[in-house]
Amino acid sequence: MVFSWENTLPNEEESKQYMKTFTVSSPYQPAGDQPNAIKQLSKSIKDGNQYQTLLGVTGSGKTYTMAKVIEETQKPTLIMTHNKTLAAQLYSEFRTFFPDNHVEYFISYYDYYQPEAYIPRQDLFIEKDSSINEELERLRLSTTASLLSHKDVIVIASVSANYGLGSPEDYKSIVQKLVVGEEHSQKPLLLKLVEMGYKRNDEFFDRGDFRVNGEVIDIYPAYNEEYAYRIEFFGDEIEDVYTFNTLTGEKIEHYKEATIYAANQFIVSQEKLALAVKSIETELGERLNYYKEHDRMLEYNRLKQRVEFDLEMIEATGMCKGIENYSRHLTGKAVGETPFSMMDYFEAMHGHDFLCIVDESHVSLSQFRGMYAGDRSRKEVLVEHGFRLPSALDNRPLMFDEYIVKAPYFLFVSATPKELEIDLSSVVAEQVVRPTGLLDPPIEVIPSTYQVEDLHDKMKPVIEKGERVLVTVLTKKMAEELTTYYNDLGLRVRYMHSDLDAIERNQVIRSLRLGEFDILVGINLLREGLDLPEVSLVAILDADKEGFLRSTTSLIQTSGRAARNSNGKVLMYANRITNSMKETIETTAKRREKQMEYNKKHGITPKTTLRELDTDLKVDDAGELYNKQDKYDRMAKGDRQKMVKELKAKMLVAAKNLEFEEAARLRDEIAKVKKL
Repeated sequence: MVFSWENTLPNEEESKQYMKTFTVSSPYQPAGDQPNAIKQLSKSIKDGNQYQTLLGVTGSGKTYTMAKVIEETQKPTLIMTHNKTLAAQLYSEFRTFFPDNHVEYFISYYDYYQPEAYIPRQDLFIEKDSSINEELERLRLSTTASLLSHKDVIVIASVSANYGLGSPEDYKSIVQKLVVGEEHSQKPLLLKLVEMGYKRNDEFFDRGDFRVNGEVIDIYPAYNEEYAYRIEFFGDEIEDVYTFNTLTGEKIEHYKEATIYAANQFIVSQEKLALAVKSIETELGERLNYYKEHDRMLEYNRLKQRVEFDLEMIEATGMCKGIENYSRHLTGKAVGETPFSMMDYFEAMHGHDFLCIVDESHVSLSQFRGMYAGDRSRKEVLVEHGFRLPSALDNRPLMFDEYIVKAPYFLFVSATPKELEIDLSSVVAEQVVRPTGLLDPPIEVIPSTYQVEDLHDKMKPVIEKGERVLVTVLTKKMAEELTTYYNDLGLRVRYMHSDLDAIERNQVIRSLRLGEFDILVGINLLREGLDLPEVSLVAILDADKEGFLRSTTSLIQTSGRAARNSNGKVLMYANRITNSMKETIETTAKRREKQMEYNKKHGITPKTTLRELDTDLKVDDAGELYNKQDKYDRMAKGDRQKMVKELKAKMLVAAKNLEFEEAARLRDEIAKVKKL
């Protein structure tokens, strides 16, 4: 039998002995400003400074620098950003940089989420409605399991990491260790699996299920898509433990011991659950007395009916709809105490010694700051009108003041860091010179009176060279109308704004890179994190309309979209020079001067570096998924189950190959078949 370290829960000494070190896998070496930035930031972290900032221009290799800092400091790392698209891009890149380490993905598992809310003036209660993405839920569980099992963990996360989770200590304690040769009665084992959130399913075996066949128990971990465990007994003794392919049944690997983690991050022991029920009952009694004293019988009956039903469900099954609203009771936290979050899982295993990198910090930190207030105002209304107990207020995201001191080491990364990051940081490392020698694009200001017609003439020679154009406007309506206008003139144009979901946006970007169209019109979705080396022209319409979309930060970020192409150029259409435009132009000029000086000194000729794109990947139109409905309707149930397994296998292959668009398409098709 082969002993597998990855499937055991290590103690502290074993962790040190078997810990994999972070090693960057890359054919490139640090260049340009990267060596100095890596040295400065790593030294600052090793010296014990809590905050540091990387000011890196677009295309300067900030992600590579982040990876090298992790390698230098050897610290488990949480990388946070403000949206899912950027998180997916970072996840892909860091899996490439660290193929031998545990790179995990932690974002919201909702494809669609409508929180419960109450509008008093209309007496309208909006029920919580959501659609859970099973693959994202698995990745979240995989994240927490990895954090409590391994030292070499890098987690790529969205704002979801700031929301409340269950206690890491409870999650860590509710595990089932299976050791070959040990005595284990089947019945207690099955009851333990139920307590851990697993359910028995002898017909259609899926994640989070277990099944029993005589002296054989199969367990499909909630956090693993590739394999399930098979435990073979001889009487009450565990004779063999091995993993097998859930699609083919093929044995994969034998184990001396294996550890199964809970199927839910809010799982607690039976003892704690009993204490939580009593605590909820006590709070309910106090709140009902309050309503009775104030003669508010509508709220009294509303709350009584809801909470008593939830309590019945919790006592019977250990779960209820909206159980997160009782998280304070389940975790034993005091009123108003900071809830558990992803950082607590880091601390549970790694102590006060991990790194938090905030990517695109100029946007991410602002978003983190605003999360608490919006969540609080909605829940206060629910509590006031008897839809929730006051303890629901403690199911919340971290307040900014809690977040900003939660990690022992922070690294803020942005091309345009704000005063907050600069003021906090002991070191601000600048990364202005690009390893490729590419310069910041020159900026030309043109009167906006005839901007649409002028831009038409400016775009034609760019398109003739086989390059792409980005156009930013101020409203969705203008994006759509401008797209129609240019298409009517024979140009190939598409628009992108917030009405398009994540999959559609990825498809649009991919189509632009493939040359299926030449001009992409958008609003503020074109600013951060889009790696589009084919783009050589960025046009900013109405650049003099001062505001969020035309601030210094936005203008610098938008201009940076043309910085990955040696022919890059920016056109600002404006009838006056605003302060934001002036600062952007001056900042760009200074950076170009430094970049040209470096290139001259080292004999570098700027050259566009195109990132490879898998042109064999075919992504169906979103509508095609629905056209297949009739075919699935006519299938027998057994055939549909086989279809789900086949689609899952294809989805796994796509995900392993980092073909996230194809994986997302297959995931959506699986969901559609399952609904039948």
